[in-house]
Amino acid sequence: MTAEKQPENQSNRRGFITQSAGVAAAASVGLSATRASAAAGSNERMRIGFIGPGGRGYGAHVKTLCKLHEEGRNIELVGVAEVYKTQRDKVADHIKKATGTDPGRYVDYRDMIEKENLDAVCIGTPDHWHHKQTVDSIAAGLNVYCEKPMTKTVEEAFSVEKAWRESGKVMQVGVQSTSLPVWNEVNALLKDGKLGKVLGFQTEYFRNSDMGQWRYYKLEADMSPKTIDWERWLGSNEGLAPEMPFDREKYKQWRRFWPFGSGMFTDLFVHRTTSMLKATGLRIPGRVVGAGGLYMEYDGRDVPDVATVVADFNEGVQGLVTATMCNQESRIDQLIRGHFGTFRFGNGEEFDGFDFVAERPQVTHERDYKDERIATEKVGNTTYAHFANWLDACEAGEPMMCNNPPDLGAAAIAVVNLGAESYRQGKVFFVDPETREISTTDPGWAKKWEQLSEARANPKHIPGWNAGDFGSKLVEPEYMNLGGPWIDGKDPAKS
Repeated sequence: MTAEKQPENQSNRRGFITQSAGVAAAASVGLSATRASAAAGSNERMRIGFIGPGGRGYGAHVKTLCKLHEEGRNIELVGVAEVYKTQRDKVADHIKKATGTDPGRYVDYRDMIEKENLDAVCIGTPDHWHHKQTVDSIAAGLNVYCEKPMTKTVEEAFSVEKAWRESGKVMQVGVQSTSLPVWNEVNALLKDGKLGKVLGFQTEYFRNSDMGQWRYYKLEADMSPKTIDWERWLGSNEGLAPEMPFDREKYKQWRRFWPFGSGMFTDLFVHRTTSMLKATGLRIPGRVVGAGGLYMEYDGRDVPDVATVVADFNEGVQGLVTATMCNQESRIDQLIRGHFGTFRFGNGEEFDGFDFVAERPQVTHERDYKDERIATEKVGNTTYAHFANWLDACEAGEPMMCNNPPDLGAAAIAVVNLGAESYRQGKVFFVDPETREISTTDPGWAKKWEQLSEARANPKHIPGWNAGDFGSKLVEPEYMNLGGPWIDGKDPAKS
């Protein structure tokens, strides 16, 4: 593969490993590179390259980092890899004007990694490329910012999580709402028992459009096989998508088609799901089922316009994610429910607090439990905050400083993508959280909960629970002493 522009030869500090299989072998090298970078301090500029900076990649990744550069962050934007020549030149010209650096211009991201002596990359390509580009970049010793969803499939998500853990590199997944401080605040309250036993969350991402979702991405006459490396965009040689004729719709509005994305499941549901997982501390679900259909948007798309995902967790919590792309003004509330109360949040990302709704005292026996408004810090630009957080983590060499690291990214993928696959295949999926094995064979999901009830066991709790039995025990009416089976005709109440 050849680069459109070959920059001056320079030493590659890390080298480039082209095969994903090289990640494990490169792990120790990546970890050393992270520590070395952190030790270098602020005198060495962080060299960043952009992979596939289309709509989001340009509008959010490039422009935000240009602003951070202007504000004095110690970064240099040095490369653009983009298969569409018009977009490649547009992005590169913007970087040159905003920062004074004329970045290398490439068609293939692998050429950019090999030539540009990078420290980090920002990935803004369609979903089907995320896994390979992320794993290749980590193997090359680079820190990564990858736009959501982290990967296209659950298996790919677990693969990225493994590569990240073994490498010691810093990776941020681009769900910017995770940089809201509210989710850490809610998690602390939940673990302290504010709601009592946590039972479930529900969330949404409703939209509406007169032309159909994602068709507002405009098709341009300039988009053609002459200006777009279609074969490279498809990734057919890498086994990422089937071969097909060039199609402007597939290129620009790819979220409508299964080979490249999963519609609302991965473009929208992943936003709210990730926030709910961060708030509750939950990660890998135990059981996932999806439903819905393509009921109105008959415009040639594959993905549904009405969808719901139900995810059950081994901690005894259920998550509901639901929406339609054809109605926006009657959203459901985004909330977390517990035995003693509920946290109700606003829709979207700009809110300055959330409501606590107390259950009645006949249930809680806590006479001072009252409805209240809980204030939180409002963040005006979550995308800016998310990139600043990533840069902070890169400079410190601390992967867990990121507000949305790959373990959280993988958990969100497990919910939304298994929901999409359940809808498509008509199956229920079960996940072993330890082995990460995915199966459609029921391991006895309902029976295990029945057995806990039969044993009068203590309820299971979210990770980090430290509230003991608070809000998790039933009150036994005295007359329940009369219950139980009569053995050999003997009244259990008299034994």
